[in-house]
Amino acid sequence: MDIKEVIEKSLGYKPLDSYKLIYDAPDAHLESIYFWVLDFLEDLSDKKEGLIKVTDNFTSSPGSGHFSDIGMKSAKLQEEAMKMLGAVNQLVKAVLNLLYDLKEFEIRLKHYDLAESKDAKEKEAGMLALKQIWMDNVDVKKGRGSLNQMSFELGFSTIRDAFMMANSVEEVNKMAGEEGLVNDQIKRILIPRISEFLIWKEQSQKELKKRFEIEKSYLKSQVETLKLYSSWVRPYLKSIEDLKMKGFNNNPSLVAAFNTVLFELVLFSKSTVKIEKAVFEKKLPKSFQDYKPKRDYHGCVIVNFKFRGFPQKVSQQNYGFGGEVTMNFDAYALNEEEWSLIKKEMEKKDIEDGLKIATETSEVALDQLREDIEHFLDEKFEAKKKEEKKDNLNPFAAIWDLIFKKEEKKKDKKKIEKPEDIKKDDYVEKELRKLAEEGAKKSMFTVYDVYKKAHLMASSPEPFDSFQSP
Repeated sequence: MDIKEVIEKSLGYKPLDSYKLIYDAPDAHLESIYFWVLDFLEDLSDKKEGLIKVTDNFTSSPGSGHFSDIGMKSAKLQEEAMKMLGAVNQLVKAVLNLLYDLKEFEIRLKHYDLAESKDAKEKEAGMLALKQIWMDNVDVKKGRGSLNQMSFELGFSTIRDAFMMANSVEEVNKMAGEEGLVNDQIKRILIPRISEFLIWKEQSQKELKKRFEIEKSYLKSQVETLKLYSSWVRPYLKSIEDLKMKGFNNNPSLVAAFNTVLFELVLFSKSTVKIEKAVFEKKLPKSFQDYKPKRDYHGCVIVNFKFRGFPQKVSQQNYGFGGEVTMNFDAYALNEEEWSLIKKEMEKKDIEDGLKIATETSEVALDQLREDIEHFLDEKFEAKKKEEKKDNLNPFAAIWDLIFKKEEKKKDKKKIEKPEDIKKDDYVEKELRKLAEEGAKKSMFTVYDVYKKAHLMASSPEPFDSFQSP
């Protein structure tokens, strides 16, 4: 589906005018034809994003040398890209492991914070959690001498509960003396264990904080490296996509044994209607001079190039292309909302590509980690979480953007998802659309007419009768 089909399917618009130019130039370079039209359209278009390439397809017959050279280049790029993607995958795994470790450290440090709380209930909860960790990881190494084993196997049924109740040596003495909760035998066992636990609590907290900060620094290093590797792999993936042969399935001009190459290039040019200029040229009444349109209107020209040629080596590395060229010129008038809808429809078409699906999958997977990464790397995380996120830590975003760059969405603009979301033209906008239509037809005829004259072809002194496709 090309851009003309998207416009007709989405908006129901057919070209205002259409011209077609076909000629055979076996000795000419097809590059010069394309760049002549490109440079001419650039002068007629808006300076900012007024001229874009919406289609760039090519294919070669399998028997041609061009096919072999492109295949070898693509294979080399794929090999390098796979090496870098392998490194990226290893870094993603490392980031995952670091995040899991940091979450565990954070939970453990929360117990230490609670154990030092002034609130009695919070302090008790923190101490009980730390004592359980100490018994499961430190005291258990004593074997039958551990508190758990002594409680279950050696008949000291109260020693475990007494340990969980006492938070100091003084409390143990009090439990054995005044309160009479434990006997002297349990007291002699508990005093060194409580002392050991308190020392472990102090030392382990310091070490855990150190390791937590070290792993946070390491996480930052790994994330930055991941972004760097992704930026390195980006040009390889883009080049692989560009070298992919597509767009000419079952084309009869493509014979396997011939030395043939086919190209399709589509340029989209738009020029915005300027109200002040139109008033000055008396195309609009003076009452329009202070009117501020809510949406711009563009005169649009689409030029479709179809080349059928034969590649000839002009140097050891490069080819020249001569052959038949077909140029189709079409004129449209679109407002800004209609153009936004067209871009979205073209983007949906692009998403169907396998590379984009794989990239989107990676992006979604890493989006799940973004909040965790920001949590550990940004000290102002809680404040920033309430604001709009401006920095994207997802390294695959760059890869996704190389296919189709996403526009920044403004909160005050209504989303245009379907043709029904576009409001009909009011009285003033109808006049602006008429000017856009006139400008599009004039620009299209100008590039068509000047090209023919510049290349010594017969041309008309004035535009042809308006042609409407059936």
